[in-house]
Amino acid sequence: MNNYQSLNHTKWDCKFHVVWIPKYRKKTLYGQVRKQLVPIFKELARQKESEIMEGHLVMDHVHMLISVPPKYAIAQIIGFIKGKSAIWISRMCGRQRNFIGQNFWARGYCVSTIGLDENVVREYIKRQEDEDKKLDQLKMFEE
Repeated sequence: MNNYQSLNHTKWDCKFHVVWIPKYRKKTLYGQVRKQLVPIFKELARQKESEIMEGHLVMDHVHMLISVPPKYAIAQIIGFIKGKSAIWISRMCGRQRNFIGQNFWARGYCVSTIGLDENVVREYIKRQEDEDKKLDQLKMFEE
């Protein structure tokens, strides 16, 4: 359990691979906007107690590996990051790049969990059952 983080009553390791695109899949994530978005994304994630572990901005989409505490839904975090970054883009680059309003990002996103291999978890659970049996046998000898 070395890689797990802690809340008051919870050990957790919740990581997600997230991908989203600009509205109309415009090729707008380049140059100065791209360089400035990285620290914006990281700061927004930090505000929600999350951490962007890996990220890559391609011309027409964003890839991100993000660690999110279980007290937040991934939809909350991604909605927050997309919404606040769209506001920032609109304020900073709106007139120069013809970004209209605060609707920079398309509505949806793709998310998948990053977790332990299913077979590893199955084996761990099986071993736990064996460990319980061994403990029960030891208790019988102690009585």
